[in-house]
Amino acid sequence: MDPLQIATITDSRVGRVFVTSAALLALASCISGDTNSPATNASEPTVPSASLTAPQSPVDDAKGRALTAYLGMWDDFVAAAATSDWQSPNLGRYATGIALSTLSRGLYADHYNGLVSKGSPTHNAQVSSVDPAVDPAKVIISDCSDSTNALKYRADNGQRADDGPGGRRLIKATVEKQSDGSWKVSSFGVQGVGTC
Repeated sequence: MDPLQIATITDSRVGRVFVTSAALLALASCISGDTNSPATNASEPTVPSASLTAPQSPVDDAKGRALTAYLGMWDDFVAAAATSDWQSPNLGRYATGIALSTLSRGLYADHYNGLVSKGSPTHNAQVSSVDPAVDPAKVIISDCSDSTNALKYRADNGQRADDGPGGRRLIKATVEKQSDGSWKVSSFGVQGVGTC
């Protein structure tokens, strides 16, 4: 939910609690009628406290959106790699620029060579830095991805395409806020097996 929507909802809840409290106090004074009896705290109406959730900071919001985009990019890539669909429209949901071009070119090469991928890598993605520090528009992500269970096979006979095992690889990615407010991976670099 957008922080502005949260603030609006919070403001309207506070307003309702205030109006409800005022109405209950007015009703209590009308019912009382006996001005000689002392007021007791036990008979005062209690207003349930509204649980107000503080909106996320711009930094936490940027980190969350960047990680979502990064992991979403890999999910879309894995889905496309199952058939080496280098033209999948989903590739552009979370990737742009060099990152999108790299994904498409890799899938095209696999398609051309008759290869498909099976399985999914695991990810241990963490935010390394944000820029600027107050209201980020760029987030750098470091990931130790394990491709042990995500390997390439020949599409025609289902045999493994190479003899090399998968493994843990360091990935560095740049995720940037786009002009429409979305977050997309603009570039990434995948290191060799054993780099993390």
